[in-house]
Amino acid sequence: MIEVKNLVKRYGAHTAVNDLSFTVQKGQIYGFLGPNGAGKSTTMNIMTGYLAPTAGEVIIDGHNILEEPEAAKKCVGYLPELPPLYADMTVTEYLQFVAELKKIPKAERESSIDKVITLTKLEEVQARLIRNLSKGYKQRVGLAMAVLGFPPVIILDEPTVGLDPKQIIEIRDLIRQLAENHTVILSSHILSEVSAVCDHILIISHGKLVASDSPANLEKLFSGARTLTVTVKATQPQLADVLAKLENISQVTYPEPQDGATSAIITTQAEVDIREKLFYACAEAKCPILLMQQAKASLEEVFLELTSEDYEAAASPLVQTQESTDIMQEDTLAKQEADENESNL
Repeated sequence: MIEVKNLVKRYGAHTAVNDLSFTVQKGQIYGFLGPNGAGKSTTMNIMTGYLAPTAGEVIIDGHNILEEPEAAKKCVGYLPELPPLYADMTVTEYLQFVAELKKIPKAERESSIDKVITLTKLEEVQARLIRNLSKGYKQRVGLAMAVLGFPPVIILDEPTVGLDPKQIIEIRDLIRQLAENHTVILSSHILSEVSAVCDHILIISHGKLVASDSPANLEKLFSGARTLTVTVKATQPQLADVLAKLENISQVTYPEPQDGATSAIITTQAEVDIREKLFYACAEAKCPILLMQQAKASLEEVFLELTSEDYEAAASPLVQTQESTDIMQEDTLAKQEADENESNL
């Protein structure tokens, strides 16, 4: 559905995106993660045609964003972090305006608008001025704008900003619903949200792709040595005898003793699960297990590991040259031209 090939974006001496390549498959929800300044928003702006890359290409549903910009943009619905709303319009007026910009046929506009209003639960406020809406409802209007016309690709930059917990759950359900017929790319700093919603995660750091996998596989990959915490109704020597019979245990530590029970923190070799063998060994020794809990790397820990300076060295700064100055001027002109085109629309 989307191919990003050797994408580079420079702002003068600063390289925001550095030889970035990845593929997005149809019908999946992709989480796009990275620390502030990693190049997420720049990449999304290039994918939507708002910014031109310094090098590389983006192909959306077979259309090159530079060679066939209109055809490529028709395939994408985009919700930026700050939705481009017109405060003096009502919700319905704004969506009618967007429908005209998207060149939705007149015969289909009313039904399309009704569908997205229902989808984003804006029925109660559709006749109100956007300026009088809460931040959460404004975010919903922006989401309705992105979905209107039901393009095959929907890109959402921080879609749950400003929403209360109930609204966040509703937006998650909506994103899952959209994925039934659309490809969704979701950028968010709320990692628990990404883990709950996304099928696949892309993590970039210093403008480079550092990970591309499912949330479960990433957590499994970075778990390393597994840590198992158990509490057994036995003395410490009894538990030690049980553990001595098991293989693949690299370390055991015993916290403070408890009345009638012993706890142990067991470190095993990577990719080895000893829980079943431990259960039967304790049963054979007549030492009931009161607690067994296996620790694994959370998505937050994976993210911090992948984006740390130790894991991925920061990109070397470019020397300010006449060539880089020219590139920055060309980017500025391109952005001004894009802004003028948007205003004319």
